[in-house]
Amino acid sequence: MDFLAYDILTKPVWMWLTFLTLVLVLLVLDLGVLHKKHREIGVRESLLMSLGYLTLGVGFGGWVWFSLGQQPAIEYLTGFVVEKSLAMDNVFVIAMIFGYFAIPQKYQHRVLFWGILGVIVLRAIMIAGGAALVSEFGWVLYIFAAFLILTGIKMIAMADKTHDIGDNPLLRFLKRRLRVTDDLHGERFFVKLPDPKTGRLATFVTPVFLALIMIEIADVIFAVDSVPAIFAITTDPYIIYTSNIFAILGLRALYFALAAIIHRFAYLKQALAILLIFIGSKIFVADLVGWEKFPAAISLGVTFAILAAGIFWSLWRTRSTDTDAAAP
Repeated sequence: MDFLAYDILTKPVWMWLTFLTLVLVLLVLDLGVLHKKHREIGVRESLLMSLGYLTLGVGFGGWVWFSLGQQPAIEYLTGFVVEKSLAMDNVFVIAMIFGYFAIPQKYQHRVLFWGILGVIVLRAIMIAGGAALVSEFGWVLYIFAAFLILTGIKMIAMADKTHDIGDNPLLRFLKRRLRVTDDLHGERFFVKLPDPKTGRLATFVTPVFLALIMIEIADVIFAVDSVPAIFAITTDPYIIYTSNIFAILGLRALYFALAAIIHRFAYLKQALAILLIFIGSKIFVADLVGWEKFPAAISLGVTFAILAAGIFWSLWRTRSTDTDAAAP
């Protein structure tokens, strides 16, 4: 059993196996037990699932505190909050993708579930690569920081612009290269149908599969922001990966509740942009002040303050929306 004590990316194998086993149990419970039958997920069930994932995510932070100490635990919680907040922007895109492909709600959970599996693998690759770069070239952190600041400024400038999924060049490429059915075939990703040109049976992909591909691509794009953001908080791959996955698991569970009130978070994008600018600037501020590292407690407090202000302002400014909707 000596291999359990062997270090992988600064942490022993048993710590990685503990986390991965917990995630595997959650996924099996989610798809194999709670959602074995395909049905619509209501707001109440979505909120209860999200509360469960939130409790587990915060509880895992307590285990990190017990196992590794206060500083790593605060960094984990900060990364957890930042990742969950940045992934909120992904909810807007997922809702647009499902709307464009007209995917019924009863099939959406399956797409999100398989999307989670892709996220677990893709984030592991990106974080491992980022950790290798940072350990070998410390100055890469300054590039990450500058990238976050520029990304935040760009988000503020483009906050009011809308995007049309149909104009996405990747989607147009997929439609040209793949045989795509016009209609849904239940929840299936692939179907066998006669080829209009040859009359022979051929494999076609369904709009459900295209929606999955577009969601995975969106996850990769958002990871380009979120992974540098958490590297600016901590360089510990274990803290980075665990906080990322727990945050994403919980947000996917919350999707079905958020999708119904997504219009109430009209100014959240601006708050996220300010948060990216703050996270990116921390490294430069710490150098100017002479700190070895920006204090984790202050970072967590400022993160909460920025997000709370963005959520409160969004709810206040859009309060008339629900009133107008209820009037008829």
